[in-house]
Amino acid sequence: MSTPSTPTHIDDDPLGRERAHLSSSRAALRAMREDVESLDISDVTANWVNAQILGRQIEDRIRALADLSDTPLFFGRLDYLHAPGAERAEGERPRPEAADQKLYIGRRHVHDGNGDPMVIDWRAPVSQPFYRASKKDPMDVGLRRRFGYTGGDLTAYEDEHLSDPEEGARTSRLLQQEIERPRVGPMRDIVATIQPEQDEIVRSGLGGTVCVQGGPGTGKTAVGLHRVAYLLYAHRERLARTGTLVIGPNRSFLHYIEQVLPALGELSVRQATVDDLVAHVEVRGADDADAAVVKGDARMAEVVRRAVYAHVTMPTEPVVVVRGSRRWRVPAYELEEMVRELLDRDIRYGAAREALPQRIAHAVLVQMERSGEAPDDRVQDAVARNSAVKAAVKAIWPPVDPAKLVLRLLTDAEFLAEHAAGILTEEEQKTIRWAKPVRSVKSARWSAADAVLIDEATDVVERTPSLGHVVLDEAQDLSPMQYRAVGRRCTTGSATVLGDLAQGTTPWATRGWAEALGHLGKPDAVIEELTAGFRVPTDVITYASRLLPHIAPGLTPVASVRENPGFFELRPVSDPAEVVAACEELLRHEGSTGLIAADTRIPVLAEALAAAGIPALSPGEETTHDTRLTLVPASLAKGLEYDYVVLDDPRAIVTAEPDERTGLRRLYVTLTRAVSGLTVTHTAPLPDQLGV
Repeated sequence: MSTPSTPTHIDDDPLGRERAHLSSSRAALRAMREDVESLDISDVTANWVNAQILGRQIEDRIRALADLSDTPLFFGRLDYLHAPGAERAEGERPRPEAADQKLYIGRRHVHDGNGDPMVIDWRAPVSQPFYRASKKDPMDVGLRRRFGYTGGDLTAYEDEHLSDPEEGARTSRLLQQEIERPRVGPMRDIVATIQPEQDEIVRSGLGGTVCVQGGPGTGKTAVGLHRVAYLLYAHRERLARTGTLVIGPNRSFLHYIEQVLPALGELSVRQATVDDLVAHVEVRGADDADAAVVKGDARMAEVVRRAVYAHVTMPTEPVVVVRGSRRWRVPAYELEEMVRELLDRDIRYGAAREALPQRIAHAVLVQMERSGEAPDDRVQDAVARNSAVKAAVKAIWPPVDPAKLVLRLLTDAEFLAEHAAGILTEEEQKTIRWAKPVRSVKSARWSAADAVLIDEATDVVERTPSLGHVVLDEAQDLSPMQYRAVGRRCTTGSATVLGDLAQGTTPWATRGWAEALGHLGKPDAVIEELTAGFRVPTDVITYASRLLPHIAPGLTPVASVRENPGFFELRPVSDPAEVVAACEELLRHEGSTGLIAADTRIPVLAEALAAAGIPALSPGEETTHDTRLTLVPASLAKGLEYDYVVLDDPRAIVTAEPDERTGLRRLYVTLTRAVSGLTVTHTAPLPDQLGV
């Protein structure tokens, strides 16, 4: 007679116990969401405006508490040797010390019905050792456990005993698998795989600006986005008042990254391009490279400032204010003193214009008091609104329309020469002047660089509101004037500047970060460099790095830390059908595929794909479609990533640019978009700089 087997208890099954905690945590998160959904605000708001505001806040909170079924609720566990301290973020309520010193680290905080934490937010100070603890410095952590998931199901775990001297240091297999996991659709967060050097940047303080120089695959974009999430956690009340903004190079890029912050529970961060920020006029034209370079030069700021303040004229006549039977006279010399004082204060043109009538009115009140009257503030306001005062102010300090001012600079040779004297050469002035006269602001064919000049003039007239924190990605492609446009959006706040000098592909591309940060108004920013590549395979980044001596001498090449070397192939082809065949081969693998080519080649390749019956998306459409192939113009490839890439005709990518160096930089960008494998197809010989 056989003895029945003893049932396995959950306490004897570590994986089962962790799955049980995951189920309990999901239930707790669901209860937290239901608590918010059940809130009745009908009796707690004074009016409908407050009700609308509170209602939106509740809706945002409900969305932030969403449990995404395919996203792990927690990805790690820390077993502390002693109870961790009760540090907390700004505005966070105190919480009890974790029972048994075991803390589960996840994307957001989850607590049970008693308020005890079941999952700790990755941004909390107590979670920091998950990213930084090591054998050398265990940070009071005995065990670090990482979890592996398939979809939303917990399927594996891996332990690292930091306090055990017998256990040697080793590479985490789960960490490698997460880094190398195939990607389809928009960019994912890296919250489970943040490395120590990245974590230092992510957790840097709100008060300082950080510039991150990072080559392809180093995670600089993800670091910038996670820094925003961290700052919103640590300084939520302050940033709720001042606002946060992520600036990307184009709409496709912003679509690609738009899901990262919501996945971390942050829904209030606005995204924009630089063109969005300066959209004072409709951009319908384009500059040639020479004109764009001059318009984007920082010297244009002084030209614009001179042109604005040239409207101020010194008074030659007195102002006479009539009140009742009395006449009060402010002489011209006194008016001139007021004007010169306002100019010396170096305040905004518009603010000075608003102050001038009050200065004149104050001078009148002084005369009234000397004559025995006792005027009050209401009298001063009335005098400031007097028709004689208003007429004098209009003549001395007239209003300025920024768009009309820039239009005059670009169309009136004498006006431009007057205010660009000693700043721009005659040849440079000729370069930016429009060949044909323009009737009005609306009929003008403004370029993107013109819009930035209008934004500069607008700021001279009236101060641009400042945000609490701005993330500027792909910053290497900005002109000095564009840096100024971004900088005035964070004059009283801080910034995270992200870029790679080797990937600058505009004629005005950044030459050095110190110069760029000066234009941004953040000369004291800390410059950090990321050189460990987590996304690009070794063979691919090694091949692409052959271009570095030609495009960015002295820049440290990226060193791939991936265990999977991926694959790399150079394939001669004779027609587009063979390029399509290369795509078909890569589509047999799991994950996304990008077909990248010179912009002029896109219609031909699109036709070849259609003839083969292969659907393809445009960049940015990955967020709403399941198709795994994206047809990418080289000009839009920057910042995007695909598991597999077919790069068509490198020489065509180089020759499409106005000069060889810019073309080689564009090629470097396109060569480094692959996460797992790259096939380079070519009919023409490869560029000599690739050393083939």
